Amino acid sequence: MVSTATKIAQKKFDNCIMNASGVWCYDEKELSALDKSEAASFVTKSGTLESRKGNPQPRYFETDLGSINSMGLPNQGLEYYLNFVNKVQEQNPNKNYFVSCTGFNVQEDVLLLEEVKKSGFKGIVELNLSCPNVPGKPQTGYDFETVDMILQTVFENYEGLLGVKLPPYFDIVHFDQMARILNKYPLTYVNSVNSIGNGLYIDDEQEKVVIKPKNGFGGIGGDYIKPTALANVHAFYQRLDSRIQIIGTGGIKTGRDVFEHILCGASMVQVGTALMKEGPSVFGRLTRELEAIMRSKGYEKLSDFKGKLKYMN
Repeated sequence: MVSTATKIAQKKFDNCIMNASGVWCYDEKELSALDKSEAASFVTKSGTLESRKGNPQPRYFETDLGSINSMGLPNQGLEYYLNFVNKVQEQNPNKNYFVSCTGFNVQEDVLLLEEVKKSGFKGIVELNLSCPNVPGKPQTGYDFETVDMILQTVFENYEGLLGVKLPPYFDIVHFDQMARILNKYPLTYVNSVNSIGNGLYIDDEQEKVVIKPKNGFGGIGGDYIKPTALANVHAFYQRLDSRIQIIGTGGIKTGRDVFEHILCGASMVQVGTALMKEGPSVFGRLTRELEAIMRSKGYEKLSDFKGKLKYMN
């Protein structure tokens, strides 16, 4: 009997596949659709202290090999998501959920987590340190000293289950440096990776960019980023304490992509571009494809192959 069940911080999930924050999770309608799908769970949009409209349209464009976006964190505000998730949690007491949030400085991060505490939310919080699409705001995840300071301050004020969403890293020394920082704190997981920031896609016929914000610069997702995502997942799997799990995100559009993320060390995966293209039915397809691969290899559960990537002699 093949099972795609998994655990994050000892919380059980019937499946290992869910949405990435930012896709199909803007409001109650979209989140409800995810909740009724075969996804393991859902994570909300990255909620801020106040609701945001985000960047001007057009700000998302599908390409042959993925997508480019500059959404700019449009969201309903953290309070909206907490209210909804707590309501859904009451209806489904045996199911576990994620809430994403992001502040624009450490003081806002602390205030956001105060909101989480006051709400009584019992699930897992994902702190987004990696949005590349807010004009004038750098990606926090590339400022290692700031990440260290944020995590120190956050864990002085918050005791709940907390993971962080990270940008992609491209140098071995950066994996080493970031892992040393992350290992200092009682993190539940790291989510690798967010989109590759500030790519550019061009419409050749019009000789023009395809999204409006930032003169066409945006985060790249889909097939383009899968090798980078796998490298980040495996690099952190090698370096992080075993108590810190990994959620793999990036380039997942087939069951084989899910399999490879888990082979590299992910305990769970999140889907972005493929979800945007297909809608919530994508989770059923991906699950069936992953199960077929597991059966063909004689694997019954994820732990049979998780993190067991082989190297050349």
